Amino acid sequence: MTATPRVRRMAVAAVVACGLVAGCGTTMTGQAAQPARVHDQHQGQGTQVQPIDMVKTTEADWQQVTRALGRPGKLSADGTVYRVGFPRSDLQVTSYGVRIKPPFALGSYAAFARYADGSTMVMGDLVVTEPELPEVTDALQRRGIAQTAVHKHLLAHEPEVWWSHLHATGRDPVAIARAIRSALDQTATPAPAAPSSPPPLGLDTQRIDAALGAKGTQEGGIYRFSFARKETITSHGRVVNAAMGVNTALNFQPTGGGKAAINGDFVMTAGEVQKVIQALRRGGIDIVEVHQHALDDQPRLFYMHFWAHAVRLAGALRAAVQASAVKPA
Repeated sequence: MTATPRVRRMAVAAVVACGLVAGCGTTMTGQAAQPARVHDQHQGQGTQVQPIDMVKTTEADWQQVTRALGRPGKLSADGTVYRVGFPRSDLQVTSYGVRIKPPFALGSYAAFARYADGSTMVMGDLVVTEPELPEVTDALQRRGIAQTAVHKHLLAHEPEVWWSHLHATGRDPVAIARAIRSALDQTATPAPAAPSSPPPLGLDTQRIDAALGAKGTQEGGIYRFSFARKETITSHGRVVNAAMGVNTALNFQPTGGGKAAINGDFVMTAGEVQKVIQALRRGGIDIVEVHQHALDDQPRLFYMHFWAHAVRLAGALRAAVQASAVKPA
């Protein structure tokens, strides 16, 4: 029997309604083939009144994460953050004639923290070449890892390199680690090298310390400083700290003759951005980027990457540090 127009319209409406309601007995194309997502995009977005605090862990708590990533990490001094680095020692990047060392500006990382509700949150940043970027993006998206920023940390440089910030929250840190590894495997990031004795810096570090009013540390031939926000910072309802990457980072790479290339970024609230820009420009320091690294941080934070090539500008950096509410980490 031929269906009447009214019956046909009712049948179409039923099919459309079934497509809008879960559990109608149909499967969306490709849905079953997708791997389980490790990132809960709704956790903590405006629903958490009291922020969830970090809990202390041990190196042993992260051994399965280490195996999944294929690289060892380092636990923060207070035991709250396990950070794994992926330096791009395979790349020969130059900017304004300066050969960039991996610890200076080419250090991918993933920082893991465990929380009082039993969840794990990861924040990180992957350094990728321009040809690698699409494959890394696809790998992260397939496995449910959120990308929270894609940008550059350097001005004119060759080859073209991008930085992709990532975020994930879930109950299984190993699943998150495997998802990050799947993106890392799309790059030519090498296996970790054996640690070696750092070469002499050739910098007057005492003078730099005095100019910045803080004590720097040496890592891989780079002299660096870290400053933490003074207020409590949360992301997706969870407390985060400087070890997660929520910090002002100042890096000095010696270039000979007592000079150094200076690079890093400032973490700022909206009201501090113009003050920091003005302080940097008064010292002749170039602004590279102003952007955000997270999608749901409180208070809302902005990051400003910069570039200079002279140690005497440490004083200008201090003026910029003092224009934001930070303290030595």
